[in-house]
Amino acid sequence: MIKKEYQKYGTLLSLYLAQSIPMSFFSTVVPVIMRQENYSLEAIGYLQLVKLPWILKFLWAPLVDKSCPNRRKYRRWIIFSELFYAVVIVGVGFLNLQTDFSLIIFFMVIAFVASATQDIATDAFAILSLKKEERSLGNSMQSAGMFLGTLVGSGLLLIIYHYLGWRFLLIALAAFVLIALIPLKLFRLDKKIKSEKSGKAIRMGDILLFFRQPGIGKRVVLLLFFYSGMIGILTMLKPFLVDLGYNVKDIGFISGIFGTAIGALSALLGGLLIRKIGRHKSLYLFATAGLIAAMYFLWLSHAPDGLFRIYGGVAILWGSYAMSSVGVFTISMDIVRPGREGTDFTLQIVLVHLSSLAIAVSSGRIADLIGYKGLFLLEIILAAFVILAVKLFYNEKLKTR
Repeated sequence: MIKKEYQKYGTLLSLYLAQSIPMSFFSTVVPVIMRQENYSLEAIGYLQLVKLPWILKFLWAPLVDKSCPNRRKYRRWIIFSELFYAVVIVGVGFLNLQTDFSLIIFFMVIAFVASATQDIATDAFAILSLKKEERSLGNSMQSAGMFLGTLVGSGLLLIIYHYLGWRFLLIALAAFVLIALIPLKLFRLDKKIKSEKSGKAIRMGDILLFFRQPGIGKRVVLLLFFYSGMIGILTMLKPFLVDLGYNVKDIGFISGIFGTAIGALSALLGGLLIRKIGRHKSLYLFATAGLIAAMYFLWLSHAPDGLFRIYGGVAILWGSYAMSSVGVFTISMDIVRPGREGTDFTLQIVLVHLSSLAIAVSSGRIADLIGYKGLFLLEIILAAFVILAVKLFYNEKLKTR
């Protein structure tokens, strides 16, 4: 039984790793490559269009749920989505980065539609596979996969490009995705279970019906604000380090390697804490860690001397963010409606991403107007509100599964 549980966690880790590597690659590595190829900053900005499917994926999540009465069908969606994604990626590798830029963007948007579809199916597969007491560690695998994928996507793939070039880089990316599917293919499903979901018809209107459930409004407010005391600092971390005099190499290691490694370890810790002390107490703890991180950076802006102080701040920041991610994923799994697992979970996470995007975009403007000290002070206020929101808006009895 224990062996099967660990196999389950390993399968989820590999699937979320398969998602995060391409996302990290296109957000960190491709802009570097494009700048080396003398692309304008405007053209590099257009690269963000490939992320649109991940923002809009809730629109077709009901279609995925409707076609999947059980985990076996979701597994089929995952495998075919990733195979299609890998084929498109390899095809893009044969295009010229200098002369086929628009075509590359077009095919990458198509590829990310497949990747976003895989994410919908993976989340639903995880919800159906994990028992209530397993969800915390299961979501640790999701968060850890994201951080480990960032390490691979922003580090190893850039080295491959340096030595082997664009075409072999894309082939290597496709290979990573396909290798990550092997644990899923080997994962045994109970053949006796023919149906794991309700037989109710699923319609597009179910997206709106999610918000009509009693108590959902408070939970949505909590999700929208849970990262608010950290996202602004995370967004401005690298510019802050540049202004402190650190070079690109130092920043890459401090944030890209050390920070993400701390994130992966903290994600595992977050899952263990939720399993040990429960969801409510853990949310308080994670929100408090976010407040400490914000207070630390305000102090750091007044006394920035010393590399160990920087490492300490990065560790607290990435650690609190990783644990908060596990908490958000876990409580979001708790309020999915039977038969609508992919739709409800996707909808909640998209809301979280949209609010984080709004804060991230505005953080630069705020820092320009009132400086880093003012931004960090504002983040302290938001982080304190999150602690209050846990008390006011989190209802552990609000569960649909």
